[in-house]
Amino acid sequence: MSRPSHFKRVVLNSRPEGDIEPDTFRTELVSFSSLKPSNGEASVQCTWLSLDPAMRGYIRDVRSYLPPVKIGEVMRGMGIGVVIATGPGSKFKVGDHVMGPWGWTEYAVVKDKILEKLVIPPGVEPLDFLNTLGTAGLTAYFGLKKIGELKPGEKLVVSGAAGSVGLVACQLGKAAGAKVYAIAGSDDKCRWLERELGVDKAFNYKSPNFYNDLKKDVGYLDVYFDNVGGDILDFLLTRLNKDARIILCGAISAYNSPKPKGLQGYLNLISQRAKIQGFIYMDYASEYPTAVAELAEGLRTGAIKRKFHIVEGGIEQAPKALPMLFSGGNTGKLVVKVSDEPTMAKSKL
Repeated sequence: MSRPSHFKRVVLNSRPEGDIEPDTFRTELVSFSSLKPSNGEASVQCTWLSLDPAMRGYIRDVRSYLPPVKIGEVMRGMGIGVVIATGPGSKFKVGDHVMGPWGWTEYAVVKDKILEKLVIPPGVEPLDFLNTLGTAGLTAYFGLKKIGELKPGEKLVVSGAAGSVGLVACQLGKAAGAKVYAIAGSDDKCRWLERELGVDKAFNYKSPNFYNDLKKDVGYLDVYFDNVGGDILDFLLTRLNKDARIILCGAISAYNSPKPKGLQGYLNLISQRAKIQGFIYMDYASEYPTAVAELAEGLRTGAIKRKFHIVEGGIEQAPKALPMLFSGGNTGKLVVKVSDEPTMAKSKL
């Protein structure tokens, strides 16, 4: 394969107070000759990049489960790609398909210990490892299983249901025998959730009748998988069955707000003996193999459907595409196509 003289990477340029700005990130050109893997390292060409709501938190200078991205540092992110060179003692081979958190860059030198070789099961495609078999699927799986403890016959409400985590949560909820109610941001998304994913009812939160419709059709809920926070979470705190569980997964409505407003309906947690709990899927790393096997089987049989929102145009499109996650501009998993696969690896898949 031919080697470029330079490659592009996207670094954090400033920390926005609210919405992501045009100058939040900047693109840099780096000499390709700088890619020199050492002991136990591999050089990787990125082919696909995952965009996730958590990225808004990564660029805040606040305490969290991961340290904030520094100004001038390559933006954090998960990608899939192909090994193009290896250092001494690396366990990888040229042509291996891998996944790892090398961030927003076309090429990277990555330590073996944070790379995962992709073994593609029947019925699975490489992109699934950025979605159903990756962060999104694992988040939905462990959220429902460990925090929600969802049981057959219960009522599950999922917000952000047309996003990457939400659509997996809806399908796992149906597979568990629950009645599933979805919340999304357009009539088209709601129709897709009902017709393609089989949710019992989907609600457009932009509708003037949203709160009345939710109250009338759902009544009281047993489990709420919360991806948005804000007013919707506050309202659903008033719609809890006894012993209800609220899974705090994300808060898209608040990520761009310097001072999110507090909750008003939390006293219902006391009267209904309910539970509200946050979690991070990484807490359950020891159980990944079991979860991935179950999710892969769902993909193979068609019980779990996937949907991708693909942004073409290379790594420099990532800063332009990221705000879509907070405006509702995507349906399904948002990914950036960074490059075609190198010729040497095409026969591998």
